[in-house]
Amino acid sequence: MFLDCAPARERSVVKKGNRSLRVDIHCHYLNAEVAARVAHFNPGQYEPSVRYANALTREVNVRQMKERAAKLTDIALRLKDMDRMGIDIQAVSPAPNQTYYWTDPGVGAELARGVNERIAQIVAQHPDRFVGLGTVPLQSVDLAVQELTHCVKTLGLRGVEVNPSVNGLDLSDKQLNLERFFAKVQALDVLIFMHPIGFTQGERLMDHYFNNVIGNPLETTVAASHLIFDGVMERYPRLKVVLPHGGGYLAHYWARMDHAWRARPDCRTVLKRKPSHSLEQFYFDSITFDRGMLRQLVERFGADHVLLGTDYPYDMGMEHPVEFTDFLPAAQKKKIQGGNAARLLKIGYNEPTRRRS
Repeated sequence: MFLDCAPARERSVVKKGNRSLRVDIHCHYLNAEVAARVAHFNPGQYEPSVRYANALTREVNVRQMKERAAKLTDIALRLKDMDRMGIDIQAVSPAPNQTYYWTDPGVGAELARGVNERIAQIVAQHPDRFVGLGTVPLQSVDLAVQELTHCVKTLGLRGVEVNPSVNGLDLSDKQLNLERFFAKVQALDVLIFMHPIGFTQGERLMDHYFNNVIGNPLETTVAASHLIFDGVMERYPRLKVVLPHGGGYLAHYWARMDHAWRARPDCRTVLKRKPSHSLEQFYFDSITFDRGMLRQLVERFGADHVLLGTDYPYDMGMEHPVEFTDFLPAAQKKKIQGGNAARLLKIGYNEPTRRRS
C-alpha cells in the first residue's frame, strides 16, 4: 500500500546545545486518504464528539478543520511548528476518530493497516523527528492482536492509540474480551495511548463544547476506572498506559476510590490492593493548563510518570508546552520534557523506572 515503511533504527539521544531531548507524546496526524475511503459511511454519526454537539459547536469544528487541515496532514509545516514550539521529536498518533471501531472488523483491519503504514512512512522519512503510534481494530481481539504485532514487529511503531471505549463497551468488558490484546501489549513492551473522542453518553453535554471540555476527561476517567477496578492493571503490572489531558479527573480525585474500596465490599470484588496502587501504574501528559495542577500531578505520581504533550494541532492543545513546564526543577523538567518519553518509546535512552511500594 505504502512504500518505505521499514522501521527506523534505534536513535541516539538528541541534544540541542546544552539542553536535553524534548518529546511530544500527544500529537495527531490525519490520514486523508483513509478518511476519504469511509466518507460515504458518514462517520460522524458514530462519533460522540459529533453526535453530542450543538449546531454552533459543529460550525466551529468545521471551521477549525478547514483552518488546521494543513497542520494535520502537511509534514513540512508540522516540522516548522515543532521547531517553533521547541519540540525535537513527536510521537505521532492517528487523529482520534480514525480508529473506526464502528466498522465491520475486516474493514476496520484494512483501515487500520492504511493508517499505520502511512505513519510508519512518515517516521521512515524523518527518523530523527518522529516515532509512531498506530491503531488496531479493537472490535475484534484476533485482528487487533494481529495488527498490533504488525505495527511493532514489521512497521517499527512504538505502541498504539486506542479510544477509551469500543462501540459503547468499556475496554475491560467481557464482551470485547481484550485480555489477549493487553497481554500482547505487555509482552511487546510497547505503549497504549488512550485518547477519547468525547463522552459516549453525552446527552447532557451538547452545549458549550461540553462534550470535549468536560466529556473528554470524563471518558478517560471512566475508562481508567474500569481498567483499575476490573483488575486489568493488576493482571498486567507491566502495562504502560498514557492518559491524556492530565489524566482526566481521576488523577486529581483518586482518594475517593481508595475510600470506597476500604468502605464497601462491592468495590473489592476484583482488586487485591487499593485502587490508587493501580492508578500509579499509569502515565499522564502535561496538558493541565495550570502549573499548580501540573505540580500536583508531579508530586502525587512522580516526575517519571508525567510526559510533555501538546494535542497538536487542535485548538484545545498547548502552543507553548516547553515554556509551560520550564518552572519545574531541572531534574524533573528533564524527565518530563523528554526523558520519560524517550525511555518508554525506546528512543536510545535508558533510565531505570522508579518502583513504587
